[in-house]
Amino acid sequence: MKKIALYGFGRIGRQFLKIAVKNNSVLPSYIADIQPLPTLAALLSVDTNYGRWEESVSTEGDSVLKIGNHAINYVNSKTEIPDWGALGVDMVVDCSGRASTRAGAQAHIDRGAKYVLISAPSKSLADCDAVLLKGINLEQFSPTDHKIISMGSCTTNALAVVVKVILENFGIQYGLFSTVHSYTNSQSLTDQPMKDRRDSWAAAENIIPSSSGAARALQFIWKDLKITGKAYRIPTKTGSIAELNLITEKDCTVEEVNEAFRKAAKTEQLKGVLDVLEEEWTSARIVGDPHSSLIDLPLTTKEGNLLSVAAWYDNEWGFSNRLAETADYIFKRI
Repeated sequence: MKKIALYGFGRIGRQFLKIAVKNNSVLPSYIADIQPLPTLAALLSVDTNYGRWEESVSTEGDSVLKIGNHAINYVNSKTEIPDWGALGVDMVVDCSGRASTRAGAQAHIDRGAKYVLISAPSKSLADCDAVLLKGINLEQFSPTDHKIISMGSCTTNALAVVVKVILENFGIQYGLFSTVHSYTNSQSLTDQPMKDRRDSWAAAENIIPSSSGAARALQFIWKDLKITGKAYRIPTKTGSIAELNLITEKDCTVEEVNEAFRKAAKTEQLKGVLDVLEEEWTSARIVGDPHSSLIDLPLTTKEGNLLSVAAWYDNEWGFSNRLAETADYIFKRI
């Protein structure tokens, strides 16, 4: 019987497991992390962003995690990546953040896994076999050619929906985006020297400019796309918004653009991936929302040939939903 393993049980890994249980999709046979299982189980049970999990969570010693009626084997990977071949694991979902290079992802294959799905943008297209996003190009998955698959980032998934709809309806000459993004674990709780100088200041007290790998990941999908952008990390625990400013190939009105998004949200391909907001909201509205991208229709604006579209996304929960769905899709086809 085929088996899947979850490598890295941090914020995304824990939400991935909850969603897999909730959606009755493929569950990992093994979870691997470097931290003690009782602590990880406690973090799964009570989440600062989403509250207490509805299922019971417990452990059996240091080797089994129980969530609801499911028992999942736990492997401490502090010293090395588990021997996936010996464990019979076919596919690894890497949520460690350390597989964005081919060498990092290949390490799982060298240990016996046949496929690796990465919950992060790869450094370059050479570092993965494909970037596959649900609602965009997931159906292009090839079991023969795609052994290392990148899911991009939460921002990549949010922007890809906007790019798809605008490209198909009005074309894109070029554009710029800015994402206003909740702080993450790569930042500091208090002021301290960091590799990225701007990250040296307290995440919960500052607006911190940052880079975004979303533009590069989008170009992995649309090689001729001329879009770049940046991020601003802000003091919110989760929930983000990206503004994409575009010069379109075809002239369009605000209402035509908004109607294109309304229609796209009703298509089978983008069901559950794209949604639209007709009224004025703040980030609290989208915390816990499973969509990759929620278009704030009242914020769509146009001046001359410059179009501006704003897309909300829960950078943790929305992305984890796509990751779980993508893992399920790929696993059933390998």
